[in-house]
Amino acid sequence: MALLLKKVERPRELKWYQASAMLYGDWGTSKAYVLGLAFAIAGHASMFFLLAMSALTAIVGLCYIVICKAYPDGGGVYSAVRQRSRTLAVVGALLLVADYVVTASLSSLDAFHYLGLPHPQWWAVGALVLIGAINIVGPTKSGNLAAIIAGFTISTLAVLCVAVIPHLKNIPMAPPEGSLFSNWTKFVGIVLALSGVEAIANATGIMVEPVKKTARRAILPVLMEVTVVSLILGAAMNSIPGLSGHTEDMIRVIGDHYVGVWFGRIIALVMGLLLLSACNTAIMDLVSIMFLMSKDKELPPIFGRLNRYGMPWFGLAVATAVPVAVLVVEHDVTHLAALYAIGVVGAITLNISACCTNLDLDLKKHERAMLAAAALVMILVEATIICQKHNAVIFVSIVLAVGLLARALAQRLEAARVPVMPEMLGINVLSPEEARDLMPLYKGSTLVPMKAFSPSLIEEAALHLKGKNESVVYALFVEEKPPGWAYPTEVEPSPQSIDILKRAFQAFEQKGVTAVPLWSLGDNPGGVIVKTAKDLNVDTVMIGATRRGTFEKLLRGEVLKNITQDLPTEKHLVICN
Repeated sequence: MALLLKKVERPRELKWYQASAMLYGDWGTSKAYVLGLAFAIAGHASMFFLLAMSALTAIVGLCYIVICKAYPDGGGVYSAVRQRSRTLAVVGALLLVADYVVTASLSSLDAFHYLGLPHPQWWAVGALVLIGAINIVGPTKSGNLAAIIAGFTISTLAVLCVAVIPHLKNIPMAPPEGSLFSNWTKFVGIVLALSGVEAIANATGIMVEPVKKTARRAILPVLMEVTVVSLILGAAMNSIPGLSGHTEDMIRVIGDHYVGVWFGRIIALVMGLLLLSACNTAIMDLVSIMFLMSKDKELPPIFGRLNRYGMPWFGLAVATAVPVAVLVVEHDVTHLAALYAIGVVGAITLNISACCTNLDLDLKKHERAMLAAAALVMILVEATIICQKHNAVIFVSIVLAVGLLARALAQRLEAARVPVMPEMLGINVLSPEEARDLMPLYKGSTLVPMKAFSPSLIEEAALHLKGKNESVVYALFVEEKPPGWAYPTEVEPSPQSIDILKRAFQAFEQKGVTAVPLWSLGDNPGGVIVKTAKDLNVDTVMIGATRRGTFEKLLRGEVLKNITQDLPTEKHLVICN
């Protein structure tokens, strides 16, 4: 029996341009290594394969517009497939885990190939460890930095495209040689151009409504950039005389040849930063998916336990250590690409197939037909990878085996847990949504958010209420979650939050004040506090000031600052302690 399952309100604040920048940070990085891989695999016939891959990319992108429309509360493979089968959803999530692990490894490795540093694998290992260490304090502003890096990358690539177009008059292209199956294998070799598209479906649960419009406006610009820029740069690559090698840093070589070495260095820096940003995103996506699965009882509780900064410490350790281990074992870009593809394609295939075969979804005939066609192609691609890339099969089998064993352990722990009834706690914790329904019975005008039990804050709040001749106060605990899209539908408040609210309730009761204990979940406590103040129509927010070091302030921002900026002017903010 559940302790106190609370429905989680998702903040639908992700605008289309923010979603687009987020998607580009995942999807847009693929060209950094796909161009070099295509030339290494097919030489001057690579343009034909890039054209075919651009067509498949466009179709898959359109499929994800349909998926986002069909699943506005979460269209990622885990959330969408979960409606059909929990086990299949876990398999899909574990395929994503395999995808994110290799994304982190490959992106960090290729970043240092672009930067031209010796022994790039060890630089990549160091970067992964550093990113993991920084994320211990849960930086909530990394999304803004990723958007800035994406903006610089798009601008730099736009300049490069303008520079190369006049030189694309006679592109040397050789027709593909060999059998149909041989050329199909080459095509499958660059299928990781699709990597990152799943990111947009994961984010539908926090998009501004209507989700259909937001998702379409987010996907189309990135889809056009990914396909058009890749083709232009692919043509430029094929036009370089005597080109050989450079699988890992092809875009830099294009910049060197058509503009100059100085511009190639700019490209190296920009692409290096973009790839490291993608590495950070992959680590946080790993943390998010494991956190979500833990809250859904599909992984052991340790994956959902937060440190004092709101970061799942064990999940972060796993999300950092596994990509490092992969890099230590394998640090060849071509071989990592093979490991990458099986997870990417598997997750996309599962999501598209599940959406296509779900007859409960209100899809138009042409939408379902497009999904079916894309699913068929993706199934063939995945089957080819399974047949030919034995190391990839071993890798993903290990991920699935470990993940399913962890799931079995989680289910065993849940079955053995002694149920705790709400009445045994001596307190009835409410979500802000539940509190709105009780406002006619318990109407207060003061909200007291708290991160820890503070007798002085409670004392000042009680005096404040006495001066207003009121006897009801809202006591709010905001339980933090890792930044990102992973919002469970329902979740149990942590024992720590229950204990703090219970102690606050009892302390207020001793002072003749009725406290309404509120609990909420979010990655932006300041935003949750402001939203709760608006929803409950309070006129005063009383908060205890906390001390943070300069480094922590830089990475996490300040809750107090966010409240000060966003709280409506007609509401009063009282800072205690």
